[in-house]
Amino acid sequence: MFHAYMLRCADGSYYVGHTDDLDPQLIAHARGRVSSYTAVRRPLQLVWSEPFEARDDAFARERQLKGWSRAKKEALIAGDFERLRMLARPPRERVPTPPGLAAPDGAAGQSASPAHPERSRRAGPELA
Repeated sequence: MFHAYMLRCADGSYYVGHTDDLDPQLIAHARGRVSSYTAVRRPLQLVWSEPFEARDDAFARERQLKGWSRAKKEALIAGDFERLRMLARPPRERVPTPPGLAAPDGAAGQSASPAHPERSRRAGPELA
């Protein structure tokens, strides 16, 4: 099993990576042994992860997320898929939906669920 994952750093930035063994990878990050970026931004917190059967799929997801804006990453972390869909549109096409009103596609009021319910999103404790 492979994972794409996202860490929140002590300075509020996000680090995105992929691995074939999540728990040892998180321990290595916490000890400052994986990335010079995260080594100087500890403590870290796992805020999101997604499992994949193939390394190429986990790597592709990592690359996709690295190209996302902070707002899109935060919508993913929060599980706010309606906001994520809105942020995926070009800025001139974004029409925010006021709370309580139906979105043009009828999505408001529906519970947000991932396209792949078998995949997990997991937030964890700080990694010191």
